[in-house]
Amino acid sequence: MNPTNSIKTGEVAEESWTGAFAAKSEEAFGEAFAHDVVLEAAALLVPVKGRSDVQTVMSAASNYYKALRFTHEATNGPRTYVEWAATGASGVEFSGVTVLTRNEEGLIQHISISHRPLAAILEFSGEMNRRTQGKLESGHFRADD
Repeated sequence: MNPTNSIKTGEVAEESWTGAFAAKSEEAFGEAFAHDVVLEAAALLVPVKGRSDVQTVMSAASNYYKALRFTHEATNGPRTYVEWAATGASGVEFSGVTVLTRNEEGLIQHISISHRPLAAILEFSGEMNRRTQGKLESGHFRADD
C-alpha cells in the first residue's frame, strides 16, 4: 500500500497541534505552522493568513477554553482529521472537527475548523473578536452588535 494513501484512525496522538493547545502559547503553535499557513473556520468571517496572525488566533482560542478534549483522529496522506469537544469560557458546550493539511516538510499549511452548534460558534466568534483586538486586523470575527 502506498503510504501517502494509507489511513490511520484511532485515539488522538500527542503531537505539535494538541501539545500547542496544552501549552496555550503562540510559540508552541508557530513551531507547527508553515510561513504561509491559512486558517479557515466556521467562526471566522474571512480566513486568517500567515504564521504570525494564525499563531495569535490559535493562542487566543486555546486560552478561551475552560476545557478541550481531543477525541478521535484519522490521517490520510497529508491530511489529519481531529474531532474534539470543548467547554467555553462561559460554560457553553460545543464540539467540532479540525482538518490539518501538511506540506512536504510536514508543517501545517492549511487549517479548517468546523464548530457546532451555532449558538456556541456565535459566542466564540464574538469572544475571539474581543481577545484579538489590537493583535489582529479587525474583520475576521463577529463584532458584538
